[in-house]
Amino acid sequence: MASIIKSFALTGVNGYLVEVEIKTISGKSSVTIVGLGDASVRESSERIQASLHESGFEFPKMKVVINLAPGNIKKSGSHFDLAMAVGLLLQSEQIVIKYPEKLHAFGFLGELSLNGVIKPCRGVLPMVEAARNAGVEKIIVPRDNLKEAMLVNGVEALGFENLKEVVSFLSGEKDYSHVLEQGQATTNRGNHASGNDFKDVIGQDALMQYIVVAAAGGHNLLMIGSPGCGKSMAASRIPTILPAMSEEESLEVTKIYSIAGLLQNSDSLILERPFRAPHHNASTNALVGGGNRAIPGEITLAHNGVLFLDEIAEFSKKSLETLRQPMEDNFITISRVNQTNTYPCNFMLVAAMNPCACGYYGDSKCHCSDYKVLQYRQKISGPIMDRMDIQKNLQPVNFLDLPVGAEGYSSAELREKVELARAVQYERFKKVPGINCNAQMSPAQVKEFCFLDNEVMELLRKAYERFHYSARSYHKFIKLARTLGDLDGSMQIRRRDMAAALLARDLERDRAGMMVV
Repeated sequence: MASIIKSFALTGVNGYLVEVEIKTISGKSSVTIVGLGDASVRESSERIQASLHESGFEFPKMKVVINLAPGNIKKSGSHFDLAMAVGLLLQSEQIVIKYPEKLHAFGFLGELSLNGVIKPCRGVLPMVEAARNAGVEKIIVPRDNLKEAMLVNGVEALGFENLKEVVSFLSGEKDYSHVLEQGQATTNRGNHASGNDFKDVIGQDALMQYIVVAAAGGHNLLMIGSPGCGKSMAASRIPTILPAMSEEESLEVTKIYSIAGLLQNSDSLILERPFRAPHHNASTNALVGGGNRAIPGEITLAHNGVLFLDEIAEFSKKSLETLRQPMEDNFITISRVNQTNTYPCNFMLVAAMNPCACGYYGDSKCHCSDYKVLQYRQKISGPIMDRMDIQKNLQPVNFLDLPVGAEGYSSAELREKVELARAVQYERFKKVPGINCNAQMSPAQVKEFCFLDNEVMELLRKAYERFHYSARSYHKFIKLARTLGDLDGSMQIRRRDMAAALLARDLERDRAGMMVV
């Protein structure tokens, strides 16, 4: 009879059960691994042979067949090593389980080194979550992954350093103990570690109004201004005024970073919203995800947070255009020969750019012609521009005119406004699954939740007749106006809310004016 050991694998940000079946049969000594495993899975046999030898066991001098079920899903990773090794020892009767009837309640994760040490692996959090959902009661993981595994309630995580410790525990020779403190994983929010605060941003009061609107409604924001006017400084502080993530959002973000191998503090959930700022030389795969294993990219790492594209006009056109569909769908599917994964990517896009190629449009230092300015701005295509809810021009700040020791609004003040507006939106959408803020409304939901009276409709009609906005822009104006009303405590969208929304797209109006000229 074959030995069956439970392990787990990943598809996107979720884990699923993999039954590792091991059978020894008469024949020439060999190892065959089936079940659509990649190169790292097929190489397990060499690691296991060396690990067994170093741990004081023998590798069976028989034909060994290992099947990873289900066999119709491609699998990758070296974390099946431990399950294979335990199954092989059971099949060759080199160990006897103390309570064999309870073996089905165990799960195993971990890569084996050549000297029998269990090495840490990526994606432990979603795989332990899958173990709990599959009815596993205890899961054995590398010691270095123990704190991460303990984040999942409902399953007992046991951490071991080497294969000999695991065998001693399973056979009942030694009770389980470890030096790490037991208990719940920490979930203290704490202050923003970066120390960033909006009080450092001074002289940009007009911009600050729209930054609060963007944060309150989850709207995309584009800032246009000359070098040194504070675009990057303002963008890096946006996470400090965003509302706290829910437990579900925190778990989802932590799973993503676990899969990407970027989970720095493995004993706690990620509680601060992500802020990702890839360089404009980043490849398309780095931005949206890809590679041989279809790994997550920057847009997924920014899930539930902010993706900041500084100097957006310098990003390749191909990279920017790949953002269009994920921004609409809030997920991306990456297909490769070896694997196809779907990742969430519900992020707030914040971008910054210069007004012209030299960066000093409107200043005596600028010698760009209107044609060159228009050519530079058209590096960002119409469809991408259409997805930027707010487009604001920034003016250079004359610090000599500012009072000594001047400070802007603090992040704490602004965050309070944002949270009040989000509370209104929570009540509005509490019966609508998958929506947390105004920016996520579909056209049908805009019609349901955003009533426009005749006065507001007349203003919107006049704007359309002049600029011929797209249907997407039409809905974005309404959603933006709805957020402006929420910030002001208004139950209805007022004319002034719509007027402010229409005034939020400076670059689009500037470009339209240049094309007319």
